[in-house]
Amino acid sequence: MGCSRLPLLVFCIFCLCFFLYTAQARWHHHHTKHKHTHSQKPSGISQPPYSSPEYAHLSEPPSTPPEFSYLPEPPTLPPESANLTPTPSPEPASSPDDGSDYNSGVFDVRKFGAVGDGITDDTDAFKMAWETACQVDSAVILVPYGFTFMIQSTIFTGPCQCGLQFQVDGTLSPPDGPDSWPQKNSKRQWLVFYRVNEMSLVGGGVIDGRGEKWWDLPCKPHKGINGTTLPGPCDSPIAIRFFMSSNLTVQGLRIKNSPQFNFRFDNCKTVHIKSIHITAPALSPNTDGIHIENTNDVEIYDSVISNGDDCISIGSGCYDVDIRNVTCGPSHGISIGSLGNHNSRACVSNITVRDSVIRVSDNGVRIKTWQGGSGAVSGITFSNIHMDNVRNPIIIDQFYCSTKDCANKTSAVFVSDILYENIKGTYNIRSPPMHFGCSDSVPCTNLTFSDVELLPAQGDIVQDPFCWNAYGELQTLTIPPVSCLMEGAPRSMLDNEMDYC
Repeated sequence: MGCSRLPLLVFCIFCLCFFLYTAQARWHHHHTKHKHTHSQKPSGISQPPYSSPEYAHLSEPPSTPPEFSYLPEPPTLPPESANLTPTPSPEPASSPDDGSDYNSGVFDVRKFGAVGDGITDDTDAFKMAWETACQVDSAVILVPYGFTFMIQSTIFTGPCQCGLQFQVDGTLSPPDGPDSWPQKNSKRQWLVFYRVNEMSLVGGGVIDGRGEKWWDLPCKPHKGINGTTLPGPCDSPIAIRFFMSSNLTVQGLRIKNSPQFNFRFDNCKTVHIKSIHITAPALSPNTDGIHIENTNDVEIYDSVISNGDDCISIGSGCYDVDIRNVTCGPSHGISIGSLGNHNSRACVSNITVRDSVIRVSDNGVRIKTWQGGSGAVSGITFSNIHMDNVRNPIIIDQFYCSTKDCANKTSAVFVSDILYENIKGTYNIRSPPMHFGCSDSVPCTNLTFSDVELLPAQGDIVQDPFCWNAYGELQTLTIPPVSCLMEGAPRSMLDNEMDYC
């Protein structure tokens, strides 16, 4: 009986042991696997990589994806490289630090690599800033205060999105003189804005043309040996040029020592210039402050210009120009022209210069044309202008010649409908207070004078005006009297059809 039960007891003990062994194995496997899975999860309270002192100088952390937040140390590469991670973040990361701030629309040139030490070539950084901002509505290219950026001859090309603002709070400068100018770059212009619309160039900064070495080239007037002017190429760069552009604003800037013209506007429309300050030495050659050519709807307000040539010069193809509250001089004055050079046709109309001061200048308000030209200057008003020790305060010169070998020619630009009113002050006695040198074949007509009073800056002798073939009327008495002015219309106008524009 006992033997018969023994096999059954052994079988039961074997089954019990087998059950206990398999249960322990399953328990061990389950707990081991569960623990391994959770070891891959990042800690919910782990510190981000930028908490390390190596990143404490950054205003914003590098955009390292969360997968790397468990690393015990930050990467050894520069912070910018933190964006170049192989695994994308679960959510969109911040934009790379390419200098752009699309939220504010401000593009600081330093973030594009500009150094601003006045020595390093920052041209490429400015080009990249321009190309980026050009694609954004109402973008601002920021040239920050406290830095000097050296830029090579560059063309900033449009069209761009509307409202682009070039904000100059620091200093811009070109290479220092002809010897530092790269041979491959144009020596006729420095910074050019081409085909831009609704752009503003503003700020409280400085544009330093570094023109001294250009002015001293031997091809410049009286800069050669023994005060001569030597022949040869004599290109010098215009500082700022706008070409084929519209709806432009230039405001608040200081421009000094341009190698040639400070500003030039060619084939532009709707230009507003306000509160700018232009300076260059009185003997710096061809440093016109603002020159416009084939440009209309222009306003030049509340500005101070002192240079070695015309404060403002108005070339052919200009109309609807209003100049107000400009202080000019020392300089060559405010000029229309020169016009008609190389027998060309020139048309200028509806120009007003008012509420301004011209001081210690070679000319005051001037119209100058070459012999042999054609076209017309008409509808010009010079009003409420104060002259302070100015040579040739009022002058029309239809025999303008920049050399000494200009031949007499019969054709000329027709000058008519010119109003001089409320022009008062003093003149330099080296020249008469008024000079009207008009063409033999194309007289000046309809010159009108009202409240003109010009006295010598030295002495008591009042010189007489000079007139040649000039016609017009005196609405009031003038000092000195313009007794040489002829009345009515010249017979040549009655007999021949004039070449109007």
